[in-house]
Amino acid sequence: MLTDYPELVEFLPCESPNEWVQWALENETLLLIDHAHCEKKAASTAMSLMYRYVDRENLLHKMSQLAREELLHFEQVLNIMRNRGVEYCHLQASRYADGLRKHIRTHEPAKLIDTLIIGAFVEARSCERFAVLIPHLDEEIGKFYKSLLKSEARHFEDYLSLAEEYAGHPIDDRIAFFREIEHQLIIEPDVEFRVHSGPPKAA
Repeated sequence: MLTDYPELVEFLPCESPNEWVQWALENETLLLIDHAHCEKKAASTAMSLMYRYVDRENLLHKMSQLAREELLHFEQVLNIMRNRGVEYCHLQASRYADGLRKHIRTHEPAKLIDTLIIGAFVEARSCERFAVLIPHLDEEIGKFYKSLLKSEARHFEDYLSLAEEYAGHPIDDRIAFFREIEHQLIIEPDVEFRVHSGPPKAA
């Protein structure tokens, strides 16, 4: 299923562990709730970038489109949850996003470049996780997740292209830096299941 997105597969350091996939299937309610949170956070991130970098025309255009799409996905997840009697509630975030963001440089334009690279990893990982789950999910959720792949892959491309545009120089080294961090976050065990968690920690 990810064969249609070779650049995305090459960008990520690894596939999701099989243990995480099984964990997700055992926690479908948490999967839906955290997925809703992820879509809302993604829209918020895009809006934050629009407010912070008002002089970046291409960023404003792409983040505006991205925010609208993420909010639509948020509404779609909520509808599925409502139909299944799943209540939307607060969840503590996984260590994934913070584990990446704590390495963002504080001076500009490096701060913007790092933020955009992280956005690319988050979107790419989301796309990969939806893809590996689709064959194991019921028809409704599987069909919904399949419908998300194209937009998630495009969001990955948008973040990466913006990072390359505003850096003005090759960013391969910085991508490699965050790829290694992302790899560790994905393979290291977690106590609580989340969309972007690692595999379950052994009891």
